[in-house]
This record gives sequence, structure tokens and C-alpha cells, in this order.
Amino acid sequence: MTKRCFYEILSVSKDADEKSLKVAYRKLAMKYHPDRNSDDKDAESKFKEVSAAYEMLKDPQKRAAYDRFGHAAFENGGAGAGRGAHGFGPDFSSSMGDMFEDIFGDFMGGAAGARGGRERPSSLRGSDLRYNLEVSLEDAFAGRTVEIDVPSLIACETCDSTGAKPGTDMSTCSTCNGHGKVRASQGFFTIERTCHSCNGRGQTMDQPCTDCHGQGRKQQSRKLSVDIPKGIEDGTRIRLSNEGEAGMRGGPNGDLYIFITIKEHELFERDGADLYVQVPITMSTAALGGEFQVPILGGNQAKVKVTPGMQPGQRVRLKGKGMPVLRASQMGDLYVQMDIETPQNLSKKQKELLSEFQKISDEKNSPTSSGFFTKLKNLFD
Repeated sequence: MTKRCFYEILSVSKDADEKSLKVAYRKLAMKYHPDRNSDDKDAESKFKEVSAAYEMLKDPQKRAAYDRFGHAAFENGGAGAGRGAHGFGPDFSSSMGDMFEDIFGDFMGGAAGARGGRERPSSLRGSDLRYNLEVSLEDAFAGRTVEIDVPSLIACETCDSTGAKPGTDMSTCSTCNGHGKVRASQGFFTIERTCHSCNGRGQTMDQPCTDCHGQGRKQQSRKLSVDIPKGIEDGTRIRLSNEGEAGMRGGPNGDLYIFITIKEHELFERDGADLYVQVPITMSTAALGGEFQVPILGGNQAKVKVTPGMQPGQRVRLKGKGMPVLRASQMGDLYVQMDIETPQNLSKKQKELLSEFQKISDEKNSPTSSGFFTKLKNLFD
């Protein structure tokens, strides 16, 4: 009798990855499970066929042998001799235990706890925490240490994280006999769940701790110091190891992640390590030239020279007057953009002088506007 291809049985291609194999197997195992198909005589054989195919293909070595030699790899003394065409040899119960874990592992919380319920469940790591911290541009420039209040679950010192009132005893859980898990038969499988009486501890307390009410942890705010390095940027994440929530049953603490937001500055705009500032100057300064002082971060000032004939939007670059580069010795630049202000509320004398200036002006004084209107005139002539 011709044996069906394992890939065909699972309805996957020969280049299917491990995840695709598992998804296909779960779907078919659920579909053909005997407990769900009591009126279908063929369901059990199909279930066994699907299980055997997955058992072979999920093992990289067996899969490699099958891809090269086909079913012959497991016959006549081959890699799978003794198992039979469908893999139901002496190791069937063990392989079915692995397959059961593959199907229900996610639902049951994975393989947390030993198979068979003979080992105590391990302690659990505490949750990670997130804290949003807003700092000023000046603090990002100079760096500083910030003290923050973090509400969190901390280990209860009264009961030393056991959850039991000091001086009282812990008893072996009568429901799970100290295993932390209970088992129940359900058709073809034996299902293992965390014990609801002791929540996986394996022990019950005679009297709960009055401070943490038997939880082994309690809510409390903690003050922490956070170092803000020079040049830190918006969106940077700082990780503080073991500063998250306390673990359960003596497990390790989680981590604290601090997400940095830089406040909007009233004068400067930032782009990486460079800073930008707009400075209004008078029309006469732009025409005749001059200089002025502009503030820079750090409390100092820098001199900016205005060349005669400076146009609106032109920039002056002040090298090394920007932000520090994070964890480096370099500095960004400061770009000063000129915003030329048109005179307002002119006196009679000022108007006369400007009118006189306009009369004696020619194209050389305003080459950009003169050139534009010349082009415009030629376009319509």
C-alpha cells in the first residue's frame, strides 16, 4: 500500500517552516480529535496519521532524512525502525506528551512547571514598568539627575514575600498535594492546570500576612534617581534593571523603562544635534550690515555678523554652538535665520526719506525684484 506524503497529510509545502508546521498540525489535530468526532469512524485514524506526520517533520534530523529518502528512511533498520509507518512504537506515549504540549502549551501558559506535576512551579519574574519623563531642552543640553516617584508592587518585607503572617506555618496544599498543579483526564488526554487552591504555590498559609493580604507583594511608591545624559534626544528609552515590579514567590524584579520627551522650547528648534533660531533684524541693518548677540544654551551669548545686503531667510552658521552629541565629544551647530522686519508706524520725516531713497534707487539696489518684473513684462508683451 502506498504511504501518503507527510507534507500532503499536513497540507503544507516542503519548504514550510516550523511555525507553519505547528499551525497546520494544531488545526488538523483539533479537527480530527476522536473526542470531537465520536460519530466518525475515520476520525481516529486520520488523527493518528496527522500526529505521526507532525512527529516526524517537527524533528530537524528526522525531517532531513525523510526529505532525502522518503518513508524508506524509517523502514528496514532506517532512522525510524521499530516505530511503524505511523510512528506508534514504544515511544508513542512520550511523543504524544510532546504533541499535547505543542497543541495546548499556549493555552496552558506554556511548559511552566514540570511534566507529570512532580515538581514545584518556579517563581515568576515581576512585570516591567514604563515611566514617561519630560525634560527641558536645557536639561538635555547640560545633563542632570532627576528624582522620580514610581508607583509599583514591591516585595513585602513583613512576610519576606511568602504571603504568610510571620510566626504562622505553611501547609502542603491538599488539592494538589504540594505539586502546584492538578491533573484531570479528558478523553484521550490528561490535562494539567495550575492549582486553584494555592495558585501554583504548592502550599497554603494558615494565616495571610496582614500587610500584603497574602500576596507577598504590596503597592508602594518608590523614589528613584535617573541620570539624564548630555545630548539625550526625544524618544530615547532608558532601562533601569530590576527596578520594575517585584516578582512572585521570590522571583526576580522586572525592569523599569523610562521614555524621554523633550519639552518644546520657546526660542530654539532642534534637529538632531543642530539647533535653529529665527532672529528679526531691521531693514537698515540688513541693508547696511551690522552685528548682534544671540543667546545660546548653557547661559552664554554668541556674536552674529550681518553682511550688507542680507536677504530674508538667509542663515548664519555658528559652528559648535548646538547640542552635545549623545555619548560623544562632538557638538552640533546653531543656525541663525534672518527675519527682516519691515518698518511700521513711520513718521513724516521717515516717509520723506524713504520716498527720496526710492526715487534715487535703480535695478542694482533690488536685482531680484527688478529681474522678476522684467521677466513678467516680457512674458505678456
